[in-house]
Amino acid sequence: MEAGPRDTDRDAPDTQHEAGRLSPDGPDELDVTPEVEVELRPARRLRIWQLAPIVMLAAVGSLMFAFPLAFEFGDGGAIVAMLGLLISCCAAGWGMMAARRVGHTWPGLPARGTGERPDWRVITLYVAVGAGLVALAVWRVARLR
Repeated sequence: MEAGPRDTDRDAPDTQHEAGRLSPDGPDELDVTPEVEVELRPARRLRIWQLAPIVMLAAVGSLMFAFPLAFEFGDGGAIVAMLGLLISCCAAGWGMMAARRVGHTWPGLPARGTGERPDWRVITLYVAVGAGLVALAVWRVARLR
């Protein structure tokens, strides 16, 4: 005996099947319901409780950097301004790490895990802009003395 599906039309030609007709490779295409894939995990995005401390730290740091520069606090102004700059940079780094954790990337750089190499011109541009901003900040604080 051979194992396999039975030919029900040959066995009982008078019966009607509710499940539909079988083709040699499965059920009829009309009776198949489309499958819907649903992601069980929520979308990875930054929540307000993750953003609030970063924004507050950045605001405090930028105010500490701006006020001594704007109002000439004397000899201690340069120290407060540099501390404010340090706090602002820490907040920026914290924000970048949080954004990277949820999958965001810098413009012009490939997404994490794609295996693509970043373009050296984009990296050079980011380094040049960052170095320019640091040089301007240090120059401005040095002028307070």
